Amino acid sequence: MRKLVTALIGMIPTAALASSEPFLSLYNTHTVVLIAFVLFLGVLIYLGVHRKVGEMLDARAEGIRKDLAEARALREEAENLLAEYDAKQKEVAENARRLVAAARREAEDAAKVAREELDESIRRRMKAAEEQIASAEAAAVRQVRDQAVDVAVAAAREVIAKAMSASEANKLIDDAIGEVQKRLH
Repeated sequence: MRKLVTALIGMIPTAALASSEPFLSLYNTHTVVLIAFVLFLGVLIYLGVHRKVGEMLDARAEGIRKDLAEARALREEAENLLAEYDAKQKEVAENARRLVAAARREAEDAAKVAREELDESIRRRMKAAEEQIASAEAAAVRQVRDQAVDVAVAAAREVIAKAMSASEANKLIDDAIGEVQKRLH
């Protein structure tokens, strides 16, 4: 209010100096404008517009203060949420790291078990193959022996048949029958 009055008083000499006519003359447009302006300000003051404008400005300032306080609260809440999410993100990253490490260990263990099982399976198959080879070898030796015996028996039969008489053959047959009976009983 004091500033307004000071400004009005400061305008009076300016208006007086701007015109060549006397200042208080109604023919001077500056004087008429000044009077109209002062009257207008007086009406505004009389009607209390300055109080209403002040109240409106105070209400606006209060609204701005509330908005700033709300913005601060929202910012703090956002910072808290950010800190919480950062902590959760770190926790999730740590859990993921642990899970990956556990999965890697399990995969290594499974690979080790699979290698051991494969080695054992190869050992069993090698042993079975060796046993089959040994069995086939024994069968081949047996077969060769059997054929050798058959050939020897056939050759002996031919030699004996040529060299032996019928009475000697009957005697050999009787001796063989007797030997078989001894062994069977």
